[in-house]
Amino acid sequence: MYRRSFLQGATTLALAQMLIGCSGNKQTTLRVQLLKGSIPGQVVEQFRRNLEKEVNLNFAPVEQLQSLFEELQSWYNQSQANHQQEWSFNLPFGSSEKPNIADLVTLGDYWLKTSIEKKLIQPLEVEQLKQWAVLPQRWRELVTRNEQGFLDAQGKVWAAPYRWGSTVIVYRRDKFQQLGWTPTDWSDLWRTELRDRISLLDHPREVIGLVLKKLGKSYNTENLDAIPGLEAELRALNQQVKFYDSTKYLEPLIIGDTWLAVGWSDDVLPVVTRYPQLAVVTPLSGTALWADVWVKPTGINQANLAYKWIDFCWQPNIAEQIFILTKTNSPIPTNIQASGIQEQLRNFLLNNDEILVKSEFLQPFPLAVAAQYKSIFAKIKS
Repeated sequence: MYRRSFLQGATTLALAQMLIGCSGNKQTTLRVQLLKGSIPGQVVEQFRRNLEKEVNLNFAPVEQLQSLFEELQSWYNQSQANHQQEWSFNLPFGSSEKPNIADLVTLGDYWLKTSIEKKLIQPLEVEQLKQWAVLPQRWRELVTRNEQGFLDAQGKVWAAPYRWGSTVIVYRRDKFQQLGWTPTDWSDLWRTELRDRISLLDHPREVIGLVLKKLGKSYNTENLDAIPGLEAELRALNQQVKFYDSTKYLEPLIIGDTWLAVGWSDDVLPVVTRYPQLAVVTPLSGTALWADVWVKPTGINQANLAYKWIDFCWQPNIAEQIFILTKTNSPIPTNIQASGIQEQLRNFLLNNDEILVKSEFLQPFPLAVAAQYKSIFAKIKS
């Protein structure tokens, strides 16, 4: 899924590269490439103080998840090229220049299937994760997959979730005050008052998924031909849409060109706190979920510090800090009181279990099914 951070708060890692600790050559180094804004700088500093000995912590924030996925591809391709060169020229092992691969990388769960299938990442050693047992079953299932990247209870553990969010509805309070109602569920997007007033994500799984949810079906429905009325519903929704965009959908809402948008919570929530004319709601019938996870690139052997960092992110007090400072939910159960959260975010961040149980991660599809989603989406937009 193509997600980005729309605006960053003061707690993000603001430097292009964050180096903590001394730079002695003999010291151990932990290299992490992470999504900008997903880990507060003070959490990294706490981790440094928590270690028994001084180490180099090299945390490099990157603007977009897509860029992190492309970095994984680049490292793998470079490693493969070096390996072929060593064999072709009979060079001794280690003679060719090796890519400076990070020990851990942030990845969105949407990219897990491709990363596993293309061997860009390697499984985690669960026995080295002391907090694994604390992680609720739903999150363990998300990252347990077979070699093709599909969910598989008998598979290996390929990632460690550290924060999650969802697809939400964000709307203009003033415009809806004039209408005399506020949106609560996907079905509201079809109301005649919103003709040409909506922006949707330019993403077939998200748009077709919300229509499926309106019809009482799953986001992960594979046979779209078996859903009566699906295309008619999509065409009716398309009449409501002013534009489709997955990056710049909030600016028109802020200035009033649109009245309602569907977007990802990590984009939406920081903006809602800065613009009081905006409000956010999670659809009552359930929504799509996403998770940011730590993955270990192929070719990395050092593990101890990486696993300590993952465990550190899963400690309840640290999970609470990530929760509050980045305005995203934690997979680790927390005991945060409503008074500790900004009022306009309380209903969203304090989990509504009734909605959560109806919500779903976008599971990987076989190629033919994914192609059908793209084809129908393109047909409706045209």
